[in-house]
Amino acid sequence: MLVHEYQAKQLLAPYGLPFPPGAVAYTAREAERVAQRLGVDRFAVKAQILAGGRGEAGGVRLVTTVADVRETAARMLGSRLVTAQTGPAGELVRRVYIEQAHRVSSEFYLAALVDRAAGRVALMASPRGGADVERAARRDPASVVKVTIDPDRGLTTDDAARLVDALRLPASCPETVSTAACAVLDALHRAFVELDAAQIELNPLALTADGALVALDVKLIVDDNALFRQRQIADLRDEEAAGTLERARHGFNYLKLDGNVGLMANGAALAMATMDILALHGVRAANFLDLPPSASREQIGAAFRQVLSDPDVQVVLVNVVGGGLTRCDSVAEGMAAAVKAVGRNVPMVVRFEGTNRDLGKKTLRDTGVDFEPAQTLSDAARAVAAALGAH
Repeated sequence: MLVHEYQAKQLLAPYGLPFPPGAVAYTAREAERVAQRLGVDRFAVKAQILAGGRGEAGGVRLVTTVADVRETAARMLGSRLVTAQTGPAGELVRRVYIEQAHRVSSEFYLAALVDRAAGRVALMASPRGGADVERAARRDPASVVKVTIDPDRGLTTDDAARLVDALRLPASCPETVSTAACAVLDALHRAFVELDAAQIELNPLALTADGALVALDVKLIVDDNALFRQRQIADLRDEEAAGTLERARHGFNYLKLDGNVGLMANGAALAMATMDILALHGVRAANFLDLPPSASREQIGAAFRQVLSDPDVQVVLVNVVGGGLTRCDSVAEGMAAAVKAVGRNVPMVVRFEGTNRDLGKKTLRDTGVDFEPAQTLSDAARAVAAALGAH
């Protein structure tokens, strides 16, 4: 789970990571008030989207007056920011972050991640921070130093010293800067472990003109599997793309695609096979949706609401094989509840096989759900193509 920059700074600041003072704003007037409260002579106005490359795309602006903050925020809010990670459609800017801007003399890179080969946490350091860190690492792999942390000993003095050496701090820096860098590493490691993070990047970690270390930007990704014990982070999911909160709460796998056939299946392999057969009949799925094997009526209803709520969906195909903990009548009950909740009437093709197949179809009829039954997957795909042709 990826969070916005301002959320990451709120979560990580209590660990002692050195962030500039700042606050989020949803309107230009709010941005103006934040700038007035900061009372500094340089500001950074930063679009808050869940994608990198904001600076190169014009999503980070440095200004010097409160009036400039307001005007810059007004231009950003409501615009679509296109970066290398958003795709051509870009991402809508709904909020901006206003913080103190610093005069920077050097930029570095620090990160914590999971070293999957070693099965341990690793910290990484490079003297080359900023937007070009990845290209610099490809040109000079030795410029990035990785230290794997022993979980029994934690971050040791030797580990920290090696990583600080990798930053190649300017020779003119006083010893206090090295001490501050060690403190940043300790805070980074503690935050990573305690927040069940999958990745934390401080990029850039800047040395300011007055000799202070400041983390100007941060990226925080939390392990989805640990969100059950990180409720303060899980609750931030409503800031992400539509449907993410439903997926997180109800445990189904959903991916938006570019077709117009809403798809629900139980099992990833069955969902992919269904998508393939649809493609053979000249139509494309609007989504990938894989119900968990033990899905309850509530989970099924939430998943089907996700499908029906997609405005791109013109026809729905449900392909469910009952067995084990999955019964076709339970799937039908969840579907009926979703149809009633969404109130949308689109052509629907349903293929039930396995446990309680006939009872599932009867349940749909008894609850007033209009659908076309299909015996085989090929029959279902042909019916979907015909429904689209008549749409």
